[in-house]
Amino acid sequence: MTLKLTLFSQEKDDFVREILIDSDAKFAELHQLILTDCSYDEHQKQCFLICDEDWRVKQRICLQDTDEMSYDQDLNLMSDTSVGDFLEEEGQRLAYVFDPDGKRFFLMELTENVFGRTEKVAIVNRRHGQPPLQSLVEEEEQTTEQTENPEEIEEGFYGDEGYEEEELDLEGYEIDE
Repeated sequence: MTLKLTLFSQEKDDFVREILIDSDAKFAELHQLILTDCSYDEHQKQCFLICDEDWRVKQRICLQDTDEMSYDQDLNLMSDTSVGDFLEEEGQRLAYVFDPDGKRFFLMELTENVFGRTEKVAIVNRRHGQPPLQSLVEEEEQTTEQTENPEEIEEGFYGDEGYEEEELDLEGYEIDE
């Protein structure tokens, strides 16, 4: 059976990916597909979070065994866990943590079960928009680079040629107490 997953970001409204993956495929394959499609680097703390209908985390599927897991939680590794082990019903939700340091993630939903069809490899079936940058540090650097040249910003500013004195109503700015 093929699962159709819709991946989206709360940071960028126009970013959406539709993914087709076989239910027997491992979460590691889904992880690699997302990284490749978004041109992200792999980090050992990246994980999938299986959520309920209110986006509360029920299960964690990790890339590697980390010491952060508590002993009362089952350890699910991406390389050992099939997508179909946790996703069965349409409408099920999960999150993919792509920037563990910045606590940033994509939201995902199982939008359709396609019976009688199998996918040999996971694919991105539909793309819309550009993904957010992987790290907030990269985003801050890019913003700084864009605002470093103040002449470029002021150049196209409306009304920068000046104003006429009589156009300005100075009495309108007085504050009476």
